[in-house]
Amino acid sequence: MSSLRFVQFLLLGLKVIDTTTDARIHCTELFPLDLLSFVLEQDTSKLLGVQVEQAGGVRGVHISRPPYNSMSFPSSQLLVDCDVFPEEFSIVVTLKVNRRAAKRNEYLLSLMAPKQLKKGRVGVGEERNNTEKDLGRQQDWERREEGDKKMRMKGNGTRGRIILGLRLSRKSLRFLFRGHGGVMEYWRFRDIRLADNQWHTLVLSTGSRHVRLTVDCRPPLEIVPSRPFPSVLSIQGSSFHIGSRGRRKDLYTGLLRQLVLVPGSDATHHICPSNDPQLAVLSIPQLLSGPPSMRREGAGQTSTYVERVSAVPAQSCSELLQGQLWFNPLRKGLYLCDGKVWIAVLEDQKRLDYVVEHQVITTGSETHDVEVFQVPGVGLMAAMAHRSTASAVYLWNHTGFQLYQNISTHGALAWRHFSMGNRGFMVVSNSGTEIDFSVIYKWSKRRKQFVQIQTLQTHCARDWEAFSINRQTYLAVANHRQGNNNHSINSVIYKWNRLRKAFEVHQLLPTLGAYDWEFFTVGPYHFLVVANAFDGTTTSVDSVIYIWVNGTFQVFQTIKTFCATDWEMFQIDSRVFLAVANGHRHHANGPSQYAINSTIYELDMSGQLFVRFQDIVTYSAVDWEFFSLGKEYFLVVANSFNGESYSLNSIIYRWQGYEGFVPVHWLPTIGCSDWEFFSSKGESYLIYSSAKAPLSKVFKLKTF
Repeated sequence: MSSLRFVQFLLLGLKVIDTTTDARIHCTELFPLDLLSFVLEQDTSKLLGVQVEQAGGVRGVHISRPPYNSMSFPSSQLLVDCDVFPEEFSIVVTLKVNRRAAKRNEYLLSLMAPKQLKKGRVGVGEERNNTEKDLGRQQDWERREEGDKKMRMKGNGTRGRIILGLRLSRKSLRFLFRGHGGVMEYWRFRDIRLADNQWHTLVLSTGSRHVRLTVDCRPPLEIVPSRPFPSVLSIQGSSFHIGSRGRRKDLYTGLLRQLVLVPGSDATHHICPSNDPQLAVLSIPQLLSGPPSMRREGAGQTSTYVERVSAVPAQSCSELLQGQLWFNPLRKGLYLCDGKVWIAVLEDQKRLDYVVEHQVITTGSETHDVEVFQVPGVGLMAAMAHRSTASAVYLWNHTGFQLYQNISTHGALAWRHFSMGNRGFMVVSNSGTEIDFSVIYKWSKRRKQFVQIQTLQTHCARDWEAFSINRQTYLAVANHRQGNNNHSINSVIYKWNRLRKAFEVHQLLPTLGAYDWEFFTVGPYHFLVVANAFDGTTTSVDSVIYIWVNGTFQVFQTIKTFCATDWEMFQIDSRVFLAVANGHRHHANGPSQYAINSTIYELDMSGQLFVRFQDIVTYSAVDWEFFSLGKEYFLVVANSFNGESYSLNSIIYRWQGYEGFVPVHWLPTIGCSDWEFFSSKGESYLIYSSAKAPLSKVFKLKTF
């Protein structure tokens, strides 16, 4: 069993079991049962029609023909000494359903009764003499739901009856079982839409009065059935079938990665929240957890499916190339197409060797912010927020950024690019006038320029943050001050109104000289953190982390900061970090201190709060930028002022694991106000903007 969480869960299950003759206690106190591992760890020569395939860099099992023997086994081999199925349980499934699949019913799991039951023995909890009415209801249901016209009732027994099953269709998931009186019942979860060619993790859990389905650690869907799951459901002589109910008609055609039965417990809390909720792990087979295998096995054996290896320059990865391998001799790497992108299988590790100046952009005005983004069909662009009466949008070509469009602004402080569907937008914060108005622009495909669509009143707005929750688009503005002295004002969350095609006020949040917003998601939870800089007297104020609850943001945690100017969220493996850029210490009329610690915080999952991880000395820091090269991780800080000069080094730090981040490169900058990382044609770059000189610079990151 590959997951640490599963090991912990397993240890919890190994408690002393009361020696009682009641089989129900034995069944409910079993530890989690990894059904998929159980069948895959048998003799692989018997796994006929079973293949291991890779999608999105993740392995799963594909069943190409009915697994009458290879993917089925007697329930008694796992549910030892159990005559009845647990009344409360969870089923954890990780799967990938193709868009063209699940047009009909497909079984992920079934528990089948023996093909022949002795006359008169119906099983514990079932009536020994069903009436003709009950038999007719049962027969009609099975004809309607299963479509099997050959199935017929024979006396008090049936041939190969289903006891319970988990069945998938294009838009729904059904759990069906042999209910009270032997009548078939089902619980249906509608509109879950799993057939999107993506990985998903489901947890179906039953309780005494409810049944819940959790998809990708999102808030659960709940059903309150009219009748509960039977307390005594006989499973004597039954068999588990993985990916079918033992026949071709109901065969599951997608990929299966995880299938775990958890008797007597709700497994949701053991895998959620997760940093990768679509692939949340309780237990997966060892065969699926290792690095991708490139070799084919003999006929009938488990294999990894690949088509061919190409040494020619790769085309864009698409479904037509799914499974193809590409060897890039320049990078000395081997890549696999998963239907969307090329996944590195073997790659020569990149290391940041040195940084060279690539381009100096004369801007004609000081620049407070730069935003790099991609416009489909046009290319890579950069919007610069100039102090003058016009800001500029640049287009990247083979030599660097070239001027593309001038946009009228007033003391612009920040740009933010975002998308809604296939449409691109930008919003700019203006300042310096008696009444400030920020402006939203839309990319015009016809004119191939940004055109104005809406204005919003703001107050010396220092930052915009765009994000989406439940398919709704929001904009958060950081209002810095109103007038010259009032820093204790509201910042605003706007929500897009699809009918009016405009952003409207959704929520007001009190802030203190707000400088930056950072939105991020951990598992099913959405967070928004504000960098509060000044309350009118001191820079020693609390910045606030908010969490999304029932449609609004509520306070999650406060952190003491010192003129906080930026938050940067990033992840390294499964660890979640937040880095704050502290500008300076100042109180009342006292002197300011510019050489102070900026701090990296790490999310403590068990304590459910961010805790201090590392302090780094910075000089009036105004921005952090996180980026990665290969499997190496970096942070670059924008140092802007040391109390005497604006000309000083900004620094790139490299992740060293236990040591945290250590400095590796020093870059000369002038009044550095922002850093952005971007890539183009396999090369990596950094661009910085200057708030004290009419220039910006692009640096090329050289790797070997």
